[in-house]
Amino acid sequence: MPATVLAPEPALTLDDMPWQDIPLPPTDLPESDGDKMESPWHVGNMVLLKASIQASRGNQMADYYIGTNMFLYFSMEQVRNQDYKGPDLFVVKHVDGTRKRLSWIVWDEGGRYPDVIIELMSPSNKRKDLVDNKKLYEQVFRTAEYFCIAMEAKQLLGWRLAHRTYVPIEPDERGWLWSEELQVWLGRWSGIYQCQEDTWVRLYTPDGDLVLLPEEAAAQQVQAAAQQVQAAEHRAQSAEHRAQSAEHRAQSAEHRAQEEHYRSEELAAQVAKLEAELNRLRGGGGGGSSGGGDSGGGGEG
Repeated sequence: MPATVLAPEPALTLDDMPWQDIPLPPTDLPESDGDKMESPWHVGNMVLLKASIQASRGNQMADYYIGTNMFLYFSMEQVRNQDYKGPDLFVVKHVDGTRKRLSWIVWDEGGRYPDVIIELMSPSNKRKDLVDNKKLYEQVFRTAEYFCIAMEAKQLLGWRLAHRTYVPIEPDERGWLWSEELQVWLGRWSGIYQCQEDTWVRLYTPDGDLVLLPEEAAAQQVQAAAQQVQAAEHRAQSAEHRAQSAEHRAQSAEHRAQEEHYRSEELAAQVAKLEAELNRLRGGGGGGSSGGGDSGGGGEG
């Protein structure tokens, strides 16, 4: 009779074990490996995305945390092997973001993994981001949304977790990707950031407006205030011009009135002169007729 072979019990995973029962690794975990990012574009876009996420959430961090280029620890095997360091940028919602952290340690955070991860790809790490990290974020982290951005924003890819499987996020007609977790669009933007002109990935509101950084919003407010001052000055100048025009018209009307007054006085003087001349002529003409009659009578006698 053959011996009964018992199937091995499945190994426990971190999800199966209470966090308080997990044997924790040393607390003096490295915070950084000292490696620099690939290029100024990578550094700039990482900082730009972090600032944009903060701006999209009212520049407060009371209920979410953003990590950039920092170690993320999730298992003891990872700590031993040091085969994974951390994403370029990640967001964890519903946590105290004001607490200072030198690294994200999952077991110190109540088992919380990132809700959103963004990787800035380069030729040297593209395969890792699209294959290895994607599998890790999908199957272990179960991160709700994962975005990959190629250098100079030449390619923008995204996936959303559905039934424990990543489904591609379809871009809209502009090539933008919608983030349900952040409630913003990710899209290309060409311009100058930190004295560097390039094509970046930035955030847009649901209505399609660019999420402004604090300094951009302040500059826009200053520009709007300057435009309001210019408009007020223009209105004041226009009012002054209208007042001057009205004054000029009043002066012209007064001048015309004076001219009419002078003309009427001249006409009155001319009329008086003509009347006097007429009266004189009438008076002189009557005396001549009377004298002529008397002379005629004397001749007959």
